[in-house]
Amino acid sequence: MHPSSPFLESFAIVLCVAAATTVACQRLKLPVVMGYLAAGVLIGPHAPPLLVADKDTITTLSEMGIILLMFSIGMELSVRKLVEVGPKSGAVCLIEMGLMAILGYLVARLLGFPPIECAFVAAMVSISSTTIIARTFDEHRVRQKLREGVFSALVMEDVVAVLLIAVLTTLAMTQSFDIAALAAAAGRLTVFLMVLMVVGVLVVPRLIRSVVALNRPETTLVTAVGVCFAAALAAQRYEYSVALGAFLAGCLVAESGEGHRIGIQIRPLRDIFTAVFFVSVGLSIDPMQLLAEWRLIALFSVIVVVGKFVGVTLGFFLVGNSIRQATQAGAAMGQIGEFSFIIVGLGVALNAIDSRWLPVAVGVSCLTIMLTPFAVSRSARFGEWIEARLPRPLQTFASLYGTWVEQLGRAQTATHVRAKAMRLVRLIVIDAALLVGILITGAVGSDELATYLKKSLPAAADFMRWLVVAGFVILAAPLALGLFRLIRALGRELAISALPPAPDGGVDFAQAPRRTFVVTLQLGITAIVLLPCVAITQPFIPGIKGALPLPLILGIAAFAFWRSATQLQGHVRAGAQALAEAVAVSARGPGESMDEMEQLLPGLGQLASHRIEPDSAWCRRSLGELNLRATTGASILAIRRGEDAVLTPDGRELLKPGDVLVLAGTDEALTAARQALNSGARFE
Repeated sequence: MHPSSPFLESFAIVLCVAAATTVACQRLKLPVVMGYLAAGVLIGPHAPPLLVADKDTITTLSEMGIILLMFSIGMELSVRKLVEVGPKSGAVCLIEMGLMAILGYLVARLLGFPPIECAFVAAMVSISSTTIIARTFDEHRVRQKLREGVFSALVMEDVVAVLLIAVLTTLAMTQSFDIAALAAAAGRLTVFLMVLMVVGVLVVPRLIRSVVALNRPETTLVTAVGVCFAAALAAQRYEYSVALGAFLAGCLVAESGEGHRIGIQIRPLRDIFTAVFFVSVGLSIDPMQLLAEWRLIALFSVIVVVGKFVGVTLGFFLVGNSIRQATQAGAAMGQIGEFSFIIVGLGVALNAIDSRWLPVAVGVSCLTIMLTPFAVSRSARFGEWIEARLPRPLQTFASLYGTWVEQLGRAQTATHVRAKAMRLVRLIVIDAALLVGILITGAVGSDELATYLKKSLPAAADFMRWLVVAGFVILAAPLALGLFRLIRALGRELAISALPPAPDGGVDFAQAPRRTFVVTLQLGITAIVLLPCVAITQPFIPGIKGALPLPLILGIAAFAFWRSATQLQGHVRAGAQALAEAVAVSARGPGESMDEMEQLLPGLGQLASHRIEPDSAWCRRSLGELNLRATTGASILAIRRGEDAVLTPDGRELLKPGDVLVLAGTDEALTAARQALNSGARFE
């Protein structure tokens, strides 16, 4: 009789216990990931010794899960897809991840953790769970536009997460923020990536296409998995994470154009070993340690939920979504998941961080995952609640901003406009990179330089320190000023392309909307540039000094924005008066159409009129009940009531038979508004 194999025994225990716990979680309507974690706890060394799996065996199997998971993610991120998701998703990702990295690092630093540990914590709280969001969206039947926007942002998050894994691996190996060591490590990493990608692009896509042409699914699967593990092994041999190699292999396979087909074939295998990965995470969890770390778990859960909500909502709104859609996206992305486990596990394995962070990551993930379905189901109503309580100037701005972004998108199709904007973007990136480099060099090298100068001139020791600081300020000041000017120029260029001024001698009716749009774009671009820069420089600047300029700069920009939004309100009221008169003239005979009024009053967005018939379900009901702005994104600029007009009406205004509503908004918002007005039901 053959003795039992530890490998077979452990694998059987993992799969059987995981099957039971995931069935229980599904019955309780909990995410299956929690079932996998629970299975790990049950068969781990911290539970009663009923079923104990070999930890080394499970760790080896879990590494296969990481490799296949990262390979699958890579296959979804071909170069063509990264181009398709475009600048909007990149902007959302930079704002949201920059904010989360700053919050995570600052809080960990204030709690007294060392800088390297804080860097891992910052990465841990920055990345949402694609798996959980996909499952939540399926359960709640989320609208397609929101799905596309969120998943595009997640694509960019995954790309940044892979870069973070590479950087944190280098950081853990050097065990310091030494500039020379990091630069040398970054150089080696760049060479490795370039060689692997160049060789891979020449070989892998052709290999995959030739194998697929054989029309043998099992051969295709074996070849793809072989490429995956070969790249992972190459990364491991050069002392990089296997996750990085597997991800790059997935990207190379995706370039063959067969990524979707191979993804379907590999999914069952990936799901099995991904389950083992989550079980291995649970294996390391001591339930008593979870209870002991409840304060950290609660604190970072709040940071993840609130920080993600603010960052994602702001990012989604700035790229042209309504407040309702932006809050839905913010609620959906308010959790951490598989990448956070990988990053924390990497830090623990490399002895870069304390093992206590593993149960903290699990606890934060479990809490935020449980909150996600609840938050998504109520996020639309919460968005409506927020918009209803905004000051009137901000409500008006929110209803028109989406139309300006829509017009900007149409203007960017012009080659000369796109070329000029891209030139400014390149200059901003170069300027920001140089500024970050000087700040990091100044923070790290100033003490050493001051010490050297003190030895040469000991009598002027204090003067030498101030001299070094002044030298770096003199170097950084022109770059900071140039960056500010470039941001102003880009915001102005984009706003003018969307809302061009009137020809010479004409009255510029778009001046107030354009001024508000310029300020908003400048504020948004500042956030996109500043948040990642602060996140990058934080570890090198002692204490919390690196984040101090952030609230000051954003506060000044917010004040300028409020002034322009207040001026916009007066412009919209004057425009509403003109529109109401145009509707009255049209009712008496031939007059100017809404299309003509759009040309005369640029900046008010797409315009439409809608008559309230006597049999309409909205007769004798208030605009607050209709809540058209929050539910559809369209705004009621004026109501024509016989010979009278109600300009920019508030929620208390009652609709009456024969009222003609003057609507403004994007094409999608106007379509939704007509649907709601015709059906007599709120648009969902």
